[in-house]
Amino acid sequence: MHIPKSESNELDILTFEEALKEHPESSDYDRDKWLYVPNFYSEYRYILGTKGEKPLITIGINPSTAEPDNLDNTLKSVERIAHGNGFDSFIMFNVYAERATNPDDMDKVFNEKLHNENMKAFRFVLEHAGNKPSVWAAWGAIIEKRSYLKTCVADMVRIGNEYNAAWYKAGAVSKAGHPHHPLYLKKDERLELFDMDTYLM
Repeated sequence: MHIPKSESNELDILTFEEALKEHPESSDYDRDKWLYVPNFYSEYRYILGTKGEKPLITIGINPSTAEPDNLDNTLKSVERIAHGNGFDSFIMFNVYAERATNPDDMDKVFNEKLHNENMKAFRFVLEHAGNKPSVWAAWGAIIEKRSYLKTCVADMVRIGNEYNAAWYKAGAVSKAGHPHHPLYLKKDERLELFDMDTYLM
């Protein structure tokens, strides 16, 4: 379990550029295989994934306890579905970067600085994902937990459009139209195009 120590506004947050650098408290993992930013366990996480030529960028709501070589069940499902759909790697990204195993523990007050740095991380991922990045919307109905999360998604769609990103879903959408969370999907689930403009409306 990861319960935030405080609201993230009370933390000294590394910028994305700072977080990309090696840090002395860095975790021990294979840097040729993994992309992990920051590269140590902290109260927030910008990026966790494997390196490759054709990554599936997967968007959850917020990070939990996963780290390199210690994936949780959600990340194991993401990796399995990425490989099953022809991708050689996966990038786990999140609408909001604060770690919390239970989304009910997420910030009650929107941290604009954390969001802005997270969007810089999103640009970084898109820039390194080829000419038409593949982005899997995988946040489920959890997006309704905080009102600011929808604003975060809208920013991601806008940035994705700049990079000609293609958005996908896996499995059935909810009654409210939300894309399915990775857990409990069939191991051979196929990705399908997802109209993000319609979803946002």
